[in-house]
Amino acid sequence: MLSVMYSVLLTAGLPGGSEVECGGSFLYQPAFKIDEELRGPAEAYLPQPGDVMLRLDKSIFWRVTHYMALAFDPNGSAIVFARPDGSLAILEAGPNDTMWVGTPDMLPHLKEYAAAGRVWIRRRCVPLTPEQSCRLTEFALSQDGKRFAIGRLGQQLTPFRSRGPIRTRFVGKPKGDRASWFCSELVTEGCVAAGLLDPERTRPSATYPHDLFFGRSYNLFIDHHLDVNAGWYPPARWTDCP
Repeated sequence: MLSVMYSVLLTAGLPGGSEVECGGSFLYQPAFKIDEELRGPAEAYLPQPGDVMLRLDKSIFWRVTHYMALAFDPNGSAIVFARPDGSLAILEAGPNDTMWVGTPDMLPHLKEYAAAGRVWIRRRCVPLTPEQSCRLTEFALSQDGKRFAIGRLGQQLTPFRSRGPIRTRFVGKPKGDRASWFCSELVTEGCVAAGLLDPERTRPSATYPHDLFFGRSYNLFIDHHLDVNAGWYPPARWTDCP
């Protein structure tokens, strides 16, 4: 029923539908490119649990600090999950630059980010099983309201960070639970909790949105072991108005 409702709402204006109106949910053609180009044609986006959102806003602070940490673009990430009532939400550490983990409604949240910058979606290649989706939901709800890990994020600018040519092999491993999170750490840990990424090969505390976007990394351990490109399609630009 949910898929049918999304289809009716999102396909207006596509071939065979009525005139396109803003307020829907669309993806352009996927590409491993962080640029302004919209690669058509746009297609209706039917979201599903496990899809990964990535964003790039115009914040000078986050842009500068990400480059200082060699994290580069984009500067935010989150993951889609299903609430117990079936509605879709976003699990994100620090949504809208707050200092908390939040689980806002998916479509309104994407619209806010698209108005402030650029948004991409990495769709799951294979839908989550009911068990995987349930595990992701349980993880997301248990983290809602926790603190944004501003201190540990700042540590990425220092020699004591969890990411390095050698140390990432030994540190930054999945914890299962934390008192605080930064965005890409939370997304990656959620994927481990749902059984989408191998805990032995994944380093949430050393993974950046740039790694999730490209499925590649300047860190050799993450580059060799992060299996994002095996389970997710390349990033596709999202908009509510094609």
